[in-house]
Amino acid sequence: MLRKTIQWFWSVFAIMVPSLAPVLADAAPHLQRTAIEHAQLLDALKLDGQLFHVQGVVLEGEHIWITSVDKKNHKGYLHEFDRASGKFQRRLELTDGARYHPGGISISGRSIWVPVAEMKRSSSAVLEEIDADSLQVRRRIRVADHLACVAASDRMLIAGNWDSKLFYVFDLSSNALVRVVPNPSHTKFQDMKLINGQLVAGGSLTGRSGTVDWIDWPSMKLARTLRSGAMSRTKFFGRVKPYTAEGMTLDGRELYLVPQDGPSRMFHFRLDT
Repeated sequence: MLRKTIQWFWSVFAIMVPSLAPVLADAAPHLQRTAIEHAQLLDALKLDGQLFHVQGVVLEGEHIWITSVDKKNHKGYLHEFDRASGKFQRRLELTDGARYHPGGISISGRSIWVPVAEMKRSSSAVLEEIDADSLQVRRRIRVADHLACVAASDRMLIAGNWDSKLFYVFDLSSNALVRVVPNPSHTKFQDMKLINGQLVAGGSLTGRSGTVDWIDWPSMKLARTLRSGAMSRTKFFGRVKPYTAEGMTLDGRELYLVPQDGPSRMFHFRLDT
């Protein structure tokens, strides 16, 4: 009862003081927990455009790319926003028949890689390579499993299946599957990137906790873990979920998370080290 009262107070106060809303709207759900371990929240950018259930995020120059799934209408999208203002710019529908669930995404060169899967485990997916300039699909790799996220380099893809129990490794010179390895972490990864020889991935442990993990590649040894607290699923109200539950990307010490369904914000954290 006390927790609900505190949540109501902070939500109402944030509405009354709009300049503080990006931070205060999320204060109540984690008054007794850390947002991201060893990290400082710097700001929250409002994403001014239609988004559905957010899945993945990647930053590229002046742009923010986000995937989301419209569960009601069985459609999936790749959205482009301006990085400075958060204004909507373009979107591409990704729906492929029964496959309408886009997952966590990555960018390599001018290619955005997106897994688009059926909305059930042990199903099917297609890994799509999309030109960041024209939004034309360059390549499709079909996989006989649900794929929830992908990390890309110029030579290979690493894709996680439902809850990222397994990682599928593809050689881009032939589009061939060359390796399947188990996830060394207990985290259900939703978004991941290949950075400086490591797989950096974010996801959920429980409905109220998650992690960002650094996994050495190709040994698949877990090298570092930062724990995540929870926040509201929507801007002011609703059930809580981990900050790391959905979109995650990293640029040096700068960590960016998009955990909320639309209307969404991109939370910017700075890691201590």
